Amino acid sequence: MKEFVITDVKAETAVLVGLITPEQDEAKTKEYLDELEFLADTAGAVTVKRFTQRVTGPSSVTYVGKGKLEEISQYVKEEEENERPVGMVIFDDELSAKQIRNIEQELQVKILDRTSLILDIFAMRAQTANAKTQVELAQYRYMLPRLKRLWTHLERQGGGSGSGGGKGSVGLRGPGETQLEMDRRIILQRMSLLKQRLAEIDKQKITQRKNRGRMIRVALVGYTNVGKSTIMNLLSKSNVFAENKLFATLDTTVRKVVIENLPFLLADTVGFIRKLPTDLIDSFKSTLDEVREADLLVHVVDISHPDFEEQINVVEKTLTELGCADKPSMIIFNKIDKYIWTDKDPDDLTPPTRENITLNELKKTWMGRLQENCLFISAKQRENLEEFRDMLYKKVRELHVQKYPYNDFLYPTE
Repeated sequence: MKEFVITDVKAETAVLVGLITPEQDEAKTKEYLDELEFLADTAGAVTVKRFTQRVTGPSSVTYVGKGKLEEISQYVKEEEENERPVGMVIFDDELSAKQIRNIEQELQVKILDRTSLILDIFAMRAQTANAKTQVELAQYRYMLPRLKRLWTHLERQGGGSGSGGGKGSVGLRGPGETQLEMDRRIILQRMSLLKQRLAEIDKQKITQRKNRGRMIRVALVGYTNVGKSTIMNLLSKSNVFAENKLFATLDTTVRKVVIENLPFLLADTVGFIRKLPTDLIDSFKSTLDEVREADLLVHVVDISHPDFEEQINVVEKTLTELGCADKPSMIIFNKIDKYIWTDKDPDDLTPPTRENITLNELKKTWMGRLQENCLFISAKQRENLEEFRDMLYKKVRELHVQKYPYNDFLYPTE
Protein backbone atom coordinates (compact mmCIF):
# COMPACT_ATOMS: atom_id res chain seq x y z
CA MET A 1 0.00 0.00 0.00
CA LYS A 2 1.35 3.40 -1.02
CA GLU A 3 2.20 5.68 1.88
CA PHE A 4 1.18 9.34 1.55
CA VAL A 5 3.33 11.98 3.19
CA ILE A 6 1.62 15.24 4.19
CA THR A 7 3.91 18.21 3.72
CA ASP A 8 3.44 21.65 5.23
CA VAL A 9 1.79 24.21 2.95
CA LYS A 10 4.22 27.04 2.37
CA ALA A 11 2.85 30.41 3.46
CA GLU A 12 2.57 33.14 0.84
CA THR A 13 5.26 35.80 1.15
CA ALA A 14 4.55 39.53 1.28
CA VAL A 15 6.45 42.76 0.74
CA LEU A 16 5.24 45.88 2.58
CA VAL A 17 5.39 49.45 1.26
CA GLY A 18 4.84 52.67 3.23
CA LEU A 19 5.54 56.39 2.94
CA ILE A 20 7.34 58.85 5.23
CA THR A 21 5.66 62.23 4.82
CA PRO A 22 5.56 65.59 6.66
CA GLU A 23 2.38 64.34 8.38
CA GLN A 24 3.80 60.87 9.13
CA ASP A 25 7.39 60.69 10.37
CA GLU A 26 9.71 57.69 10.16
CA ALA A 27 8.78 56.35 13.62
CA LYS A 28 5.07 56.56 12.82
CA THR A 29 5.57 54.83 9.47
CA LYS A 30 7.43 52.01 11.23
CA GLU A 31 4.53 51.58 13.68
CA TYR A 32 2.04 51.50 10.82
CA LEU A 33 4.11 48.91 8.95
CA ASP A 34 4.42 46.84 12.14
CA GLU A 35 0.63 46.79 12.29
CA LEU A 36 0.42 46.04 8.55
CA GLU A 37 2.77 43.08 9.10
CA PHE A 38 0.51 41.86 11.92
CA LEU A 39 -2.45 42.15 9.52
CA ALA A 40 -0.55 40.17 6.88
CA ASP A 41 0.33 37.52 9.49
CA THR A 42 -3.35 37.31 10.52
CA ALA A 43 -4.23 36.76 6.86
CA GLY A 44 -1.65 33.94 6.64
CA ALA A 45 1.19 35.72 4.82
CA VAL A 46 4.85 36.01 5.88
CA THR A 47 6.50 39.41 5.45
CA VAL A 48 9.97 39.15 3.89
CA LYS A 49 10.82 42.78 3.08
CA ARG A 50 9.78 46.37 3.74
CA PHE A 51 10.22 49.41 1.52
CA THR A 52 9.73 53.01 2.62
CA GLN A 53 10.17 56.30 0.79
CA ARG A 54 10.42 59.85 2.09
CA VAL A 55 8.08 62.03 -0.02
CA THR A 56 5.82 65.05 0.37
CA GLY A 57 2.81 62.87 -0.46
CA PRO A 58 1.76 59.74 -2.39
CA SER A 59 2.06 59.75 -6.16
CA SER A 60 -1.36 59.77 -7.84
CA VAL A 61 0.08 57.45 -10.52
CA THR A 62 2.10 54.80 -8.64
CA TYR A 63 1.83 55.76 -4.92
CA VAL A 64 5.65 55.67 -4.59
CA GLY A 65 8.06 57.44 -6.92
CA LYS A 66 9.27 55.91 -10.17
CA GLY A 67 12.72 55.09 -8.77
CA LYS A 68 11.34 53.37 -5.67
CA LEU A 69 8.90 51.34 -7.80
CA GLU A 70 11.82 50.19 -9.97
CA GLU A 71 13.72 49.22 -6.79
CA ILE A 72 10.77 47.11 -5.61
CA SER A 73 10.43 45.59 -9.07
CA GLN A 74 14.13 44.65 -9.09
CA TYR A 75 13.76 42.95 -5.70
CA VAL A 76 10.73 40.97 -6.90
CA LYS A 77 12.62 39.82 -10.02
CA GLU A 78 15.68 38.77 -7.99
CA GLU A 79 13.54 36.77 -5.59
CA GLU A 80 11.85 35.07 -8.56
CA GLU A 81 15.26 34.15 -10.03
CA ASN A 82 16.34 32.75 -6.65
CA GLU A 83 13.20 30.61 -6.55
CA ARG A 84 11.76 32.65 -3.67
CA PRO A 85 8.81 34.24 -5.49
CA VAL A 86 7.04 37.14 -3.80
CA GLY A 87 3.35 36.34 -3.39
CA MET A 88 2.07 39.88 -2.96
CA VAL A 89 3.06 43.50 -2.39
CA ILE A 90 0.94 45.28 0.23
CA PHE A 91 0.67 49.08 0.44
CA ASP A 92 -0.13 50.76 3.75
CA ASP A 93 -2.75 53.14 2.31
CA GLU A 94 -5.81 52.68 0.14
CA LEU A 95 -4.91 52.69 -3.56
CA SER A 96 -6.99 53.99 -6.44
CA ALA A 97 -7.80 51.84 -9.48
CA LYS A 98 -5.25 53.85 -11.50
CA GLN A 99 -2.48 53.31 -8.94
CA ILE A 100 -3.19 49.56 -8.68
CA ARG A 101 -3.22 49.14 -12.46
CA ASN A 102 0.10 50.98 -12.93
CA ILE A 103 1.81 49.19 -10.03
CA GLU A 104 0.65 45.77 -11.28
CA GLN A 105 1.97 46.47 -14.75
CA GLU A 106 5.39 47.23 -13.27
CA LEU A 107 5.64 44.53 -10.58
CA GLN A 108 3.62 41.70 -12.20
CA VAL A 109 2.51 40.31 -8.80
CA LYS A 110 -0.64 40.51 -6.73
CA ILE A 111 -1.16 44.01 -5.29
CA LEU A 112 -3.11 44.65 -2.10
CA ASP A 113 -3.68 47.80 -0.08
CA ARG A 114 -4.50 48.07 3.63
CA THR A 115 -8.24 48.15 2.91
CA SER A 116 -8.32 45.04 0.74
CA LEU A 117 -6.15 43.18 3.28
CA ILE A 118 -8.56 44.05 6.11
CA LEU A 119 -11.47 42.97 3.90
CA ASP A 120 -9.76 39.63 3.28
CA ILE A 121 -9.30 39.10 7.01
CA PHE A 122 -12.93 40.03 7.67
CA ALA A 123 -14.05 37.56 5.00
CA MET A 124 -11.89 34.87 6.61
CA ARG A 125 -13.17 35.64 10.13
CA ALA A 126 -16.89 35.98 9.32
CA GLN A 127 -18.84 33.10 10.84
CA THR A 128 -22.50 34.10 10.94
CA ALA A 129 -24.79 34.94 8.03
CA ASN A 130 -24.95 38.50 9.34
CA ALA A 131 -21.17 39.00 9.33
CA LYS A 132 -20.76 37.31 5.94
CA THR A 133 -23.42 39.57 4.42
CA GLN A 134 -21.79 42.68 5.89
CA VAL A 135 -18.35 41.67 4.62
CA GLU A 136 -19.65 40.88 1.14
CA LEU A 137 -21.34 44.28 0.92
CA ALA A 138 -18.12 46.01 2.00
CA GLN A 139 -16.16 44.03 -0.61
CA TYR A 140 -18.52 45.10 -3.39
CA ARG A 141 -18.32 48.72 -2.26
CA TYR A 142 -14.55 48.49 -2.47
CA MET A 143 -14.66 46.70 -5.80
CA LEU A 144 -17.10 48.98 -7.65
CA PRO A 145 -14.79 51.97 -8.34
CA ARG A 146 -11.96 49.51 -9.21
CA LEU A 147 -14.05 47.33 -11.50
CA LYS A 148 -11.97 47.89 -14.63
CA ARG A 149 -8.95 46.31 -12.94
CA LEU A 150 -10.88 43.54 -11.25
CA TRP A 151 -12.95 42.57 -14.30
CA THR A 152 -12.80 38.81 -14.80
CA HIS A 153 -16.27 38.02 -16.23
CA LEU A 154 -18.21 37.81 -12.97
CA GLU A 155 -20.38 34.74 -12.60
CA ARG A 156 -23.85 35.32 -13.98
CA GLN A 157 -25.46 33.56 -10.99
CA GLY A 158 -24.78 36.70 -8.94
CA GLY A 159 -23.48 34.71 -5.97
CA GLY A 160 -20.22 34.77 -4.05
CA SER A 161 -18.21 37.81 -3.15
CA GLY A 162 -14.95 39.00 -4.63
CA SER A 163 -11.65 38.56 -2.91
CA GLY A 164 -11.43 42.20 -1.94
CA GLY A 165 -8.26 42.86 -3.90
CA GLY A 166 -7.66 39.71 -5.93
CA LYS A 167 -5.42 39.44 -8.97
CA GLY A 168 -7.90 40.48 -11.65
CA SER A 169 -6.96 41.13 -15.28
CA VAL A 170 -4.40 43.72 -16.31
CA GLY A 171 -4.81 45.95 -19.36
CA LEU A 172 -8.42 45.29 -20.38
CA ARG A 173 -8.96 45.17 -24.17
CA GLY A 174 -11.69 44.50 -26.75
CA PRO A 175 -15.37 44.50 -25.73
CA GLY A 176 -14.49 45.38 -22.13
CA GLU A 177 -16.70 48.46 -21.86
CA THR A 178 -19.89 46.51 -22.57
CA GLN A 179 -18.84 43.77 -20.17
CA LEU A 180 -17.93 46.35 -17.53
CA GLU A 181 -21.39 47.87 -17.65
CA MET A 182 -22.97 44.43 -17.30
CA ASP A 183 -20.73 43.61 -14.34
CA ARG A 184 -21.42 47.00 -12.78
CA ARG A 185 -25.16 46.37 -13.01
CA ILE A 186 -24.76 42.88 -11.51
CA ILE A 187 -22.76 44.27 -8.59
CA LEU A 188 -25.27 47.08 -7.97
CA GLN A 189 -28.12 44.55 -7.99
CA ARG A 190 -26.20 42.30 -5.61
CA MET A 191 -25.48 45.25 -3.30
CA SER A 192 -29.15 46.17 -3.28
CA LEU A 193 -30.05 42.59 -2.29
CA LEU A 194 -27.41 42.55 0.47
CA LYS A 195 -28.70 45.87 1.84
CA GLN A 196 -32.22 44.40 1.97
CA ARG A 197 -30.90 41.36 3.85
CA LEU A 198 -29.05 43.58 6.34
CA ALA A 199 -32.20 45.68 6.83
CA GLU A 200 -34.12 42.49 7.67
CA ILE A 201 -31.35 41.35 10.04
CA ASP A 202 -31.39 44.82 11.62
CA LYS A 203 -35.13 44.54 12.30
CA GLN A 204 -34.61 41.13 13.89
CA LYS A 205 -31.82 42.48 16.09
CA ILE A 206 -33.96 45.44 17.17
CA THR A 207 -36.68 42.98 18.21
CA GLN A 208 -34.10 40.88 20.07
CA ARG A 209 -32.79 43.94 21.90
CA LYS A 210 -36.34 44.93 22.90
CA ASN A 211 -36.91 41.45 24.33
CA ARG A 212 -33.85 41.55 26.55
CA GLY A 213 -35.82 43.03 29.41
CA ARG A 214 -35.07 45.82 31.83
CA MET A 215 -31.32 45.46 32.04
CA ILE A 216 -28.43 47.86 31.57
CA ARG A 217 -26.38 47.25 28.42
CA VAL A 218 -22.60 47.41 28.63
CA ALA A 219 -20.40 47.29 25.53
CA LEU A 220 -16.69 46.43 25.46
CA VAL A 221 -15.03 48.69 22.89
CA GLY A 222 -11.41 49.29 21.94
CA TYR A 223 -8.68 48.80 19.42
CA THR A 224 -8.37 45.35 17.89
CA ASN A 225 -6.36 42.78 19.90
CA VAL A 226 -6.49 44.59 23.26
CA GLY A 227 -8.10 41.69 25.15
CA LYS A 228 -11.84 42.46 24.99
CA SER A 229 -12.83 38.83 24.33
CA THR A 230 -10.65 37.60 27.22
CA ILE A 231 -12.38 40.06 29.55
CA MET A 232 -15.75 38.95 28.15
CA ASN A 233 -14.93 35.32 28.97
CA LEU A 234 -13.81 36.16 32.51
CA LEU A 235 -16.89 38.24 33.36
CA SER A 236 -19.53 36.08 31.69
CA LYS A 237 -17.87 32.66 32.07
CA SER A 238 -18.63 32.16 28.38
CA ASN A 239 -16.34 30.77 25.68
CA VAL A 240 -15.90 33.61 23.21
CA PHE A 241 -13.11 32.97 20.69
CA ALA A 242 -9.95 34.88 21.66
CA GLU A 243 -6.43 34.73 20.27
CA ASN A 244 -3.44 36.97 19.61
CA LYS A 245 -4.61 37.96 16.13
CA LEU A 246 -6.20 41.08 14.73
CA PHE A 247 -10.00 40.93 14.42
CA ALA A 248 -10.28 37.60 16.26
CA THR A 249 -13.83 38.73 17.11
CA LEU A 250 -15.97 39.87 14.20
CA ASP A 251 -19.52 39.07 15.31
CA THR A 252 -20.94 40.88 18.31
CA THR A 253 -21.48 38.52 21.24
CA VAL A 254 -23.97 39.45 23.99
CA ARG A 255 -24.04 37.63 27.33
CA LYS A 256 -25.98 38.08 30.55
CA VAL A 257 -23.66 38.84 33.49
CA VAL A 258 -24.62 38.93 37.16
CA ILE A 259 -22.45 40.69 39.75
CA GLU A 260 -23.81 40.30 43.27
CA ASN A 261 -27.58 40.69 42.81
CA LEU A 262 -27.39 42.81 39.69
CA PRO A 263 -27.83 41.34 36.17
CA PHE A 264 -26.80 43.27 33.05
CA LEU A 265 -25.99 42.58 29.40
CA LEU A 266 -22.37 42.59 28.23
CA ALA A 267 -21.50 42.89 24.51
CA ASP A 268 -18.12 42.13 22.96
CA THR A 269 -17.78 44.18 19.76
CA VAL A 270 -15.50 44.19 16.72
CA GLY A 271 -12.20 45.99 17.35
CA PHE A 272 -11.34 49.27 15.69
CA ILE A 273 -8.13 49.96 13.80
CA ARG A 274 -6.26 52.86 12.21
CA LYS A 275 -7.40 53.69 8.69
CA LEU A 276 -10.49 51.50 9.16
CA PRO A 277 -12.28 51.54 5.78
CA THR A 278 -15.43 53.69 5.76
CA ASP A 279 -17.16 50.94 3.78
CA LEU A 280 -16.65 48.55 6.70
CA ILE A 281 -18.12 51.00 9.20
CA ASP A 282 -21.14 51.49 6.92
CA SER A 283 -21.56 47.77 6.27
CA PHE A 284 -21.22 46.84 9.94
CA LYS A 285 -23.93 49.26 11.06
CA SER A 286 -26.10 46.53 12.59
CA THR A 287 -23.13 45.11 14.51
CA LEU A 288 -22.11 48.54 15.77
CA ASP A 289 -25.67 49.25 16.90
CA GLU A 290 -24.75 47.33 20.06
CA VAL A 291 -22.33 50.18 20.75
CA ARG A 292 -24.89 52.85 19.87
CA GLU A 293 -27.53 51.37 22.16
CA ALA A 294 -25.23 50.62 25.09
CA ASP A 295 -25.80 52.44 28.39
CA LEU A 296 -22.13 52.14 29.37
CA LEU A 297 -18.98 51.81 27.28
CA VAL A 298 -15.97 49.98 28.71
CA HIS A 299 -12.99 51.17 26.67
CA VAL A 300 -10.27 48.50 26.86
CA VAL A 301 -6.70 49.63 26.12
CA ASP A 302 -3.52 47.58 25.66
CA ILE A 303 -1.20 49.51 28.02
CA SER A 304 1.78 47.42 26.84
CA HIS A 305 1.48 48.67 23.25
CA PRO A 306 4.10 51.37 22.51
CA ASP A 307 1.51 53.48 20.69
CA PHE A 308 -1.48 52.92 22.98
CA GLU A 309 -2.29 56.64 23.21
CA GLU A 310 -2.84 56.91 19.46
CA GLN A 311 -4.98 53.76 19.64
CA ILE A 312 -7.10 55.53 22.26
CA ASN A 313 -7.50 58.48 19.88
CA VAL A 314 -8.51 56.17 17.02
CA VAL A 315 -11.21 54.53 19.17
CA GLU A 316 -12.50 57.87 20.47
CA LYS A 317 -12.64 59.26 16.93
CA THR A 318 -14.57 56.19 15.72
CA LEU A 319 -16.99 56.47 18.67
CA THR A 320 -17.55 60.13 17.74
CA GLU A 321 -18.36 59.09 14.17
CA LEU A 322 -20.87 56.59 15.59
CA GLY A 323 -22.47 59.31 17.72
CA CYS A 324 -21.40 57.64 20.98
CA ALA A 325 -18.83 60.11 22.32
CA ASP A 326 -21.11 61.41 25.10
CA LYS A 327 -22.07 58.02 26.54
CA PRO A 328 -21.03 57.11 30.11
CA SER A 329 -17.71 55.29 29.88
CA MET A 330 -14.79 53.88 31.83
CA ILE A 331 -11.32 53.05 30.59
CA ILE A 332 -9.59 49.76 31.44
CA PHE A 333 -5.84 49.54 30.84
CA ASN A 334 -5.23 45.84 30.17
CA LYS A 335 -2.03 43.76 29.84
CA ILE A 336 -0.12 45.43 32.68
CA ASP A 337 1.83 42.15 32.95
CA LYS A 338 3.38 42.91 29.55
CA TYR A 339 4.27 46.54 30.26
CA ILE A 340 7.98 47.05 29.53
CA TRP A 341 10.17 50.06 30.31
CA THR A 342 13.89 50.75 30.38
CA ASP A 343 15.71 52.81 33.00
CA LYS A 344 16.98 56.10 31.60
CA ASP A 345 20.73 56.71 31.66
CA PRO A 346 21.51 59.36 34.34
CA ASP A 347 23.76 61.19 31.85
CA ASP A 348 20.97 61.38 29.27
CA LEU A 349 19.57 64.90 29.58
CA THR A 350 16.87 64.51 26.91
CA PRO A 351 13.24 64.40 28.14
CA PRO A 352 12.06 60.90 29.13
CA THR A 353 10.04 59.02 26.52
CA ARG A 354 7.20 56.56 26.98
CA GLU A 355 9.78 53.73 27.08
CA ASN A 356 11.54 55.33 30.09
CA ILE A 357 8.47 55.68 32.32
CA THR A 358 7.48 53.07 34.88
CA LEU A 359 3.87 52.00 35.13
CA ASN A 360 3.48 53.79 38.48
CA GLU A 361 4.86 57.00 36.98
CA LEU A 362 2.54 56.61 34.00
CA LYS A 363 -0.48 56.34 36.32
CA LYS A 364 0.37 59.79 37.71
CA THR A 365 0.16 61.48 34.29
CA TRP A 366 -3.14 62.36 32.57
CA MET A 367 -4.52 58.98 33.67
CA GLY A 368 -4.54 60.13 37.28
CA ARG A 369 -7.26 62.66 36.47
CA LEU A 370 -9.64 59.88 35.41
CA GLN A 371 -9.89 58.70 39.04
CA GLU A 372 -12.80 56.24 39.44
CA ASN A 373 -13.25 55.97 35.65
CA CYS A 374 -9.89 54.25 35.19
CA LEU A 375 -8.37 50.92 36.27
CA PHE A 376 -5.24 48.91 35.43
CA ILE A 377 -5.63 45.15 35.07
CA SER A 378 -4.22 41.99 33.51
CA ALA A 379 -7.08 39.88 32.22
CA LYS A 380 -4.75 37.03 31.32
CA GLN A 381 -3.17 36.94 34.81
CA ARG A 382 -6.48 37.90 36.50
CA GLU A 383 -4.74 40.79 38.24
CA ASN A 384 -7.09 43.44 39.73
CA LEU A 385 -10.04 41.52 38.31
CA GLU A 386 -12.08 41.82 41.52
CA GLU A 387 -11.48 45.58 41.58
CA PHE A 388 -12.73 45.70 38.00
CA ARG A 389 -15.88 43.77 38.89
CA ASP A 390 -16.53 46.12 41.83
CA MET A 391 -16.07 49.21 39.68
CA LEU A 392 -18.31 47.79 36.96
CA TYR A 393 -20.96 46.88 39.53
CA LYS A 394 -21.04 50.44 40.91
CA LYS A 395 -21.30 51.96 37.44
CA VAL A 396 -24.05 49.58 36.31
CA ARG A 397 -25.98 49.96 39.57
CA GLU A 398 -25.91 53.75 39.29
CA LEU A 399 -27.22 53.62 35.73
CA HIS A 400 -29.80 50.99 36.69
CA VAL A 401 -31.23 53.16 39.47
CA GLN A 402 -31.52 56.07 37.03
CA LYS A 403 -33.14 54.05 34.25
CA TYR A 404 -35.24 51.52 36.21
CA PRO A 405 -35.80 53.08 39.66
CA TYR A 406 -38.41 50.52 40.72
CA ASN A 407 -36.71 47.37 39.52
CA ASP A 408 -36.84 44.48 42.01
CA PHE A 409 -33.26 43.42 41.23
CA LEU A 410 -32.00 46.23 43.44
CA TYR A 411 -34.62 45.93 46.14
CA PRO A 412 -35.01 42.24 46.95
CA THR A 413 -37.76 41.30 49.39
CA GLU A 414 -36.73 39.89 52.75
